[in-house]
Amino acid sequence: MCDTMVALQNATIDGSVIFAKNSDREPNEPHIGVYVQRKKHKEKKVKCTYIEIEQVPETYSYILFKPFWIWGAEMGVNEYGVVIGNEAVFTKLISKEKSLIGMDYVRLVLERSKSAKEAVDTIINLLEKYGQGGKCGYSKNLYYDNSYLIADFNEAYVLETAGKEWVYKKIKDVYSISNSLTLKDDYDKSSFKEKNFKETFEKKLLAKIASGDFRKNITYAKLKNLSGKIVK
Repeated sequence: MCDTMVALQNATIDGSVIFAKNSDREPNEPHIGVYVQRKKHKEKKVKCTYIEIEQVPETYSYILFKPFWIWGAEMGVNEYGVVIGNEAVFTKLISKEKSLIGMDYVRLVLERSKSAKEAVDTIINLLEKYGQGGKCGYSKNLYYDNSYLIADFNEAYVLETAGKEWVYKKIKDVYSISNSLTLKDDYDKSSFKEKNFKETFEKKLLAKIASGDFRKNITYAKLKNLSGKIVK
């Protein structure tokens, strides 16, 4: 089980932005830190974990924290201060077909985004083109969709996905996500016409087994209670 949290400037004592994430990879699956330099590219494609997609002319420098066997990462920060973490969520649209996985999206955001909002747009544009899918467990046959918490020095967003569907919300002060969808009808923008994203797409039994709501409610309540008094 893993959780991701953010506290913006108006929620911290010193006006800093605090971002935190833990990870629950398998015991025999090394989690490594990697620094990647800014680079210009002549090649037209980049190979992600399972598929190739179009490369951009230049990618930014960033630090990744990643499972050793995956191209992407669970968390990271780039030279512009964009920081992102992903959470596994269990939806009715999960695909086993190999495509981009959530951790690929984390790395692609860090390579291509100068702000949190640009990161949101980057994921949406790629998601609508490629979707998401493929095995995400090292030895386990684990498949899932993804939610993301994304921040920079000024603002933060929660972005949640189910297949090619997406929904996002700008965060006012604090937020946390875990292994369940959090956005219902309280969002800023969405790809679909149904009112309630969580009720429409979440697999309730798997979400309950993952205890995502339980953990998210605890961390969010704690952050809200301490808002304005949070310290590093």
